[in-house]
Amino acid sequence: MIKKSLLAIGALLVLFPTLAFADDPSAAQLDMGLNAIWVMVAAVLVLLMQGGFILLEAGSTRMKNAGHVAGKTIFTLGLCSLIYWAVGYGFAFGTEASDSLNKFIGIGNFMFEPGLAAGDGDGYPASIFFVFQLAFAAVSLSIAWGGFAERAKLSAYLIFTVIFTAVIYPMIAHWIWGGGWLATDGAQDYAGSTVVHLTGAMAAFAATILLKPRIGKFNKDGSANEILGHNQVFTALAVLLLWVGWFGFNAGSALAVGDGFFGYVAFNTQLGAAGGAVAALLISWLVKGKADITAMLNGALAGLVAITASCAYVEPWAAVVIGLVAGVLVFFSSVFFEKIKVDDPIFALSVHGAAGVWGTLSNGLFATEELVGLGVGKPGLFYGGGGDQLWVQFESVVVCGAFAFAASFLVLWIVKKAIGFRVTEEQEIIGLDLSEHGNYGYPEQMKKVGTSV
Repeated sequence: MIKKSLLAIGALLVLFPTLAFADDPSAAQLDMGLNAIWVMVAAVLVLLMQGGFILLEAGSTRMKNAGHVAGKTIFTLGLCSLIYWAVGYGFAFGTEASDSLNKFIGIGNFMFEPGLAAGDGDGYPASIFFVFQLAFAAVSLSIAWGGFAERAKLSAYLIFTVIFTAVIYPMIAHWIWGGGWLATDGAQDYAGSTVVHLTGAMAAFAATILLKPRIGKFNKDGSANEILGHNQVFTALAVLLLWVGWFGFNAGSALAVGDGFFGYVAFNTQLGAAGGAVAALLISWLVKGKADITAMLNGALAGLVAITASCAYVEPWAAVVIGLVAGVLVFFSSVFFEKIKVDDPIFALSVHGAAGVWGTLSNGLFATEELVGLGVGKPGLFYGGGGDQLWVQFESVVVCGAFAFAASFLVLWIVKKAIGFRVTEEQEIIGLDLSEHGNYGYPEQMKKVGTSV
């Protein structure tokens, strides 16, 4: 045991060499180093979720668009990073605005300069917190791309990335996480069921409406055709990568390791995901007579989305219930959206939208008095808090969802009128790999099968 402790301290000194030159590293310095390591690891896990999104979107769409999916994800991640550094982080977490303005938007920290180390009293360097928050913004943006899939121009991705990362996402993040008016009201969204997932889903919803369905998705009589993705193994691997990355997403939001609370958050996260996967598979089996793999994969993600808001505020049994309900909800909501002729190839509206709403509202039901004491707001309805917290959660869902949808719709409507939003029918048929990038992601395979895939 002593040997392991010495090895851990040695590793810490290698990673944070300034501690090696201190005459007697204090407990506070060691805590700061451990916190910094954990938050940085969590940030990396969340950034690696982009690999999951590449595989999820590519596997869920046709091979003639696979290279486009991969390339535009890397491009938009790079552009998102630059815009978030320049202005987005400042609007989300800036502290220079007047009290009245700060309720709605942050001001300050534009073209963010974090300094080389943590300041006095800080738990970790500001640069690490920035990278962590940037990773969250990038996830929300990737969720939005679900509504663009297989029919949007690359130029629309560029323009929307700039506006979404600069203004839309940061404003909602500020309202709940940056000391804005919903934070003052006591809104509980520990790691982003609303801030990240619902925001991205509402942007996707705006895109699906303006783009209209893919060619061949719906018949003249209104019935739907199933447009299968080209690689379900990719999709399953994507879900596993996202599942692992989610521990950075949720447990990383503890921002500290000292009392081990991040382990409790991870524990609830695992239970929520498991409940979602099992419930979705079983309900699809019951309704369709077949155990639908796509439904099960969506259920796992829906469970993760739903538990994201409440992982730090609820008991384990409630985490299971939240996941189970999310699994059932994602199945029926996907059926509903198809019936109203919304073409959502990646199921962003169901997985991140419907489950995000449920996850946020669930705090108003299951948040315990003990755990709320560690965070914000009040206990839920089932723990003696009455309907107060449920109302605040409902308020945050409605306001944030409406703002994200309206702002995204306005931006994309302007794009549509100014330069066009959707590729031509010919370009959509031959695929975005060739029409937008000049080559296929699967060049040898596509030469064999033509453009009918």
